[in-house]
Amino acid sequence: MACKGTVGTRSAPKPAAPRGGCFRSIYLFGSLVLASALVTGCGGIVSGFANNLSSAILDQDDVGLVRDGAPAYLLLLDSLAKSSPDDPDILGAAARLYAVYGVAFVDDGNRAKKLTGRARDYGAQALCAAERHACALDDRDFDGFTQAITAVDARSADALFSYCVGVLAFIRTHSDDLTALADLPKVEAALQHLLDIGPGDNESSVNMYLGVLNSLRPPALGGKPERAREFFEKALELSHGLDLSVKVEYARGYARLVYDRPLHDRLLNEVMVADVQQPGLTLLNELAQQQAADLLASADEYF
Repeated sequence: MACKGTVGTRSAPKPAAPRGGCFRSIYLFGSLVLASALVTGCGGIVSGFANNLSSAILDQDDVGLVRDGAPAYLLLLDSLAKSSPDDPDILGAAARLYAVYGVAFVDDGNRAKKLTGRARDYGAQALCAAERHACALDDRDFDGFTQAITAVDARSADALFSYCVGVLAFIRTHSDDLTALADLPKVEAALQHLLDIGPGDNESSVNMYLGVLNSLRPPALGGKPERAREFFEKALELSHGLDLSVKVEYARGYARLVYDRPLHDRLLNEVMVADVQQPGLTLLNELAQQQAADLLASADEYF
């Protein structure tokens, strides 16, 4: 059934896309606002549109295009979130995109903190919308937090994953904030619970994040590098080696922590020659290759 009142019977002439980064971003914004207008007549497809929007970005192989155009997507998701404040799919999509953009594309530290703060907030709202007993998690101590998280069931796995992504992005850009770092045990518990209930398509990413968390500190300070290695290896197995970010985090987290240069260089050289074009991973793979090149360039100095 068609949405009434959204599409006319005659097609308007298609305008030429303006050239240049800023103009391209404006053109994208106009196109997305139009697309948003076309879906508002059928409320049932709004959340699907938000998720498809995120998927389209992740399938993009032009990093510059995403850097220029992503703010328009973020504004659109803000609008959709305001229109559907109780939709965990829309809120989760906003959390994940704000997290990726704030961490991967923003060089200004203060701005990155603001953007990942929105990622964390959207993630918390998504989980609260999916599981009312999991609201106001920031106000709970560790025991209260874990009690709420362990009550989350498999139906809300996507919302819990979005929450974890938002919090991890926030912690990454607030590494100088002891209050933010104090949330690491909480997010680790949430990720472990995700594995317990079945994270679905996100299983590889959950294992990778657990690998990162277990390799943040050397063994003398409580780190668990061999546990981290198990998580990274599982993530590689689950992704069939197609998610290049797993190899980058494996090299940066584990190999550098234990000073294993052969493993470090092997993983990163595999990234450099890999095919980045993979459904749902292309953008992240492009970014992974850039990071791999930087890590290889600094290897002599590090090791």
